[in-house]
Amino acid sequence: MQRDNVTFMVEEAIRLDLFLTQMLSQTRNQIAQLIDQNAISVDQRPTSKAGLKLKMGQSVAVVFPQMKSTPAYEINFDVDVLFEDEDILVINKPSGLTVHPAPSVKEPTLVDWLKTRGVALSTLSGEERHGIVHRLDRGTSGVMVVAKNNTAHEALSLQLQDKTMGRYYLAVISPPLKEEETLIDKPIGRSGQNRLKMAISEGGKSAKTMFRKLAFSNDASSELIVCKLFTGRTHQIRVHLESISRHILGDHLYGTHQKDTKIDHILLHAYKLYLVHPTHGQRLSFHAPMDATMDNYLTKHFNPKEIHATFTSIHFEHLFSA
Repeated sequence: MQRDNVTFMVEEAIRLDLFLTQMLSQTRNQIAQLIDQNAISVDQRPTSKAGLKLKMGQSVAVVFPQMKSTPAYEINFDVDVLFEDEDILVINKPSGLTVHPAPSVKEPTLVDWLKTRGVALSTLSGEERHGIVHRLDRGTSGVMVVAKNNTAHEALSLQLQDKTMGRYYLAVISPPLKEEETLIDKPIGRSGQNRLKMAISEGGKSAKTMFRKLAFSNDASSELIVCKLFTGRTHQIRVHLESISRHILGDHLYGTHQKDTKIDHILLHAYKLYLVHPTHGQRLSFHAPMDATMDNYLTKHFNPKEIHATFTSIHFEHLFSA
């Protein structure tokens, strides 16, 4: 929805960005985008200085940019909804579905699906966004939460930063881990050898992942593990596993020695998500059933009774309580 232009009077000395943050009840990031769009005037003079010191009696005018929207691709798929209310939408993203549109993506994305459901957030800068709080790689399946309004989006984004929100991933790897618990704390950056890949890099962003054993395959050549992210870097689980010479089955980018080429996608699944509801404050958790490929692989190559017992008796939070 397009906002009406507004003018505010300054009642005390204050920075421009802080003043607009208070008056518009928006994050500083949103205000910065608005200022960058040359949408702000002080005493009828345009300004792009976020740190401009305002004086009492000055006027600040805001001309909101027109909302930029793009038509959605025609949708030829559906997404399982695990939970929905007025504030959040929790889904089980299928493998093979890209989250965000990009020039290189020539197929419908999760954002296109959200558009068909009318999930669209207003932005001060006129940019279109659709409540994506966190993302999953195209090949990764599993639970995701989407904000349905700006207040929920801001609250969930803060939870992602302060770790109030978190996820547990399941992966089938080969060879098995050496230790019951493995913690990897290594920075990740873009690979210098392959631009499609990320890699351990001294100049990269900090990244921390913990892995725990769950069950061995029948021939003990692979195992099911659970992964806990303490940061959210691109390809983090895959890169950290590669750094200890492990790979996820079905991963043809980081798995260099694939034995089973019949697996049609990476066996990595965001299984559980926990968060605090942005409105009523209740702690919630959701789990996303595995898709047919991963479920069938576990049934064929693992002991079904052991797998069933694992999911009915283990509380993932207790595994990583330390």
